[in-house]
Amino acid sequence: MTADPTTYDLLKEYAISNRKNMTEAESVFWSLVKNKALGEKCLRQHVVGEYIVDFLFRKSKLVVEIDGGYHQTEEQQGLDAIRTEWLESSGFSVIRFTNEQVLFDSDNVINKIKEVLSK
Repeated sequence: MTADPTTYDLLKEYAISNRKNMTEAESVFWSLVKNKALGEKCLRQHVVGEYIVDFLFRKSKLVVEIDGGYHQTEEQQGLDAIRTEWLESSGFSVIRFTNEQVLFDSDNVINKIKEVLSK
C-alpha cells in the first residue's frame, strides 16, 4: 500500500487519465522500462501517499519524475521540493530528468537508473 486511503479514489482517477495522456517524453521513457526491461517492474502514474508519481520501481522504492518546462518556474520548484522531501521521508528515492534528457539522451537516463537500481 503506497496510497493515502482518504484521497486514493480521486487520485486514482487522475492517474488513469494521466496514463491515457502521457507526454511524448513519458511515452518514450515507458517504452524503455516497461515489461521489466531494467530487471524490475516499473509502474507508471502511480499513487503514493497524496501524490501521483510519474514512474515507480516499487521493489527498489525509486521514483522517477520526468519534468516538463513548467518545472522550471520558482513556484513549481518549491512544490517539487516539498513533494520530494515527503517521498524521501517516506523511504523513497527520487530522481528527476527533463523531457529533453529523456528524448535526446535516453541512454544516459537509462544508465543512471540502472546505477541507482543496482545499489
